[in-house]
Amino acid sequence: MFVINNFVGAIAWLLDWVLTAYMYVIIARALLSWVHPDPRNPIVQFLTQATEPVLRPLRRLVPAWRIGIDVSPILAILAIQFLKLSLVASLWDLSRRMY
Repeated sequence: MFVINNFVGAIAWLLDWVLTAYMYVIIARALLSWVHPDPRNPIVQFLTQATEPVLRPLRRLVPAWRIGIDVSPILAILAIQFLKLSLVASLWDLSRRMY
């Protein structure tokens, strides 16, 4: 049973790490949008390709023209925090109860 316990704990840890890293990628993309960097820069291209699949649908929900700013990174970070507080915490709790 300890093998399943360790496996669920490892999944919780990995998911927490991936969600945190992705949150920092979204923050970096939002900060770069303030300075209008060269779109041919490989780092800028990576940040755009990594975050656009998540941010594009959120932009459709709340277009920037209604508010004046792009709030899609804020919504994405809130969604990531929700996943961390619900899914990851539930996995950690399940891992602890299995022991």
